[in-house]
Amino acid sequence: MDGSCGTRCSADPNVRSSVASAPASCLEHFLDLAYGGVDHTLPGNGGAPCVAFLSLGQRAAESVLMVGVSLIEMWFAWKGLRGQLANLVPRTTSSVAPVGEPKVVRTLLLCLLSLTFGMEMGYKFSTRTLIYLLNPCHVVTVMQIVVLVLPQCRAALILFRLQLHMLNGALLALLFPILNTRLLPCETKVYYIQHVLLYLVPLYLLRNEGFYQAEPLGDWSWGLLATGLLFLYHFTVLQGLGLLTQVNLNNMICPAISDPFYSRWYRLWASGHQTALIMLHGKLLTIVSRLRAPSHLLRPKLN
Repeated sequence: MDGSCGTRCSADPNVRSSVASAPASCLEHFLDLAYGGVDHTLPGNGGAPCVAFLSLGQRAAESVLMVGVSLIEMWFAWKGLRGQLANLVPRTTSSVAPVGEPKVVRTLLLCLLSLTFGMEMGYKFSTRTLIYLLNPCHVVTVMQIVVLVLPQCRAALILFRLQLHMLNGALLALLFPILNTRLLPCETKVYYIQHVLLYLVPLYLLRNEGFYQAEPLGDWSWGLLATGLLFLYHFTVLQGLGLLTQVNLNNMICPAISDPFYSRWYRLWASGHQTALIMLHGKLLTIVSRLRAPSHLLRPKLN
């Protein structure tokens, strides 16, 4: 009986066609969720005119240049960090927050950040624009959620110091917001809440939990490593997927409508001013976090 049923089912042309088309249908459905809802009619959102903003030759030349620069930056950063990583743990237990100290604020920040990111994912699912979750601010959001979840360990401290120097995107998002694609209820409010939380989390950890300390102000290795990683991510992953899908991921395909350096050289301008911003921004956050902070947190106890 089982054999006859299998024979009949396999002989049915409708069943065979539906089974054969299932993988393709799943892939098409996933791609539609990823970028099917991107509106290319909105300025700076993507589409053929956005892709044609720069010639293929210029894109290739800039990519080779900036990938090379990013690798050099990471190499110099690694030379400076190689001796630090082995000792990137507290020398004494006094460098961490007291055991009995309440973690209510930390738990609240974790809940708020997770809820905000979950709402962002919901917006992306409903608008079929999941590809935008690859933008750096969402990546940094995930990094901060991991830091808040992890116990105090070397991996958590490495992630913390990297994300501390990757918040330039949050600053630009607050100064030059792009809101013409946010049309759902409360979507604009969630945008601002997310980027404000990206600042509150590291500032809280710097001021209130002694384990999460920034490197000394004279150490530029972490900022250099973050710069190299961000440039490599932009000119490989974001640009590659942007060209394949014609989606302007973090303005790697064409400039934003609010870009003050709007021209065919906008990416080179951005590479220059973002290098300076990344290198200085994390140091400024460190200085701000130390203003009137408890004295036991100001004493450097980590390498």
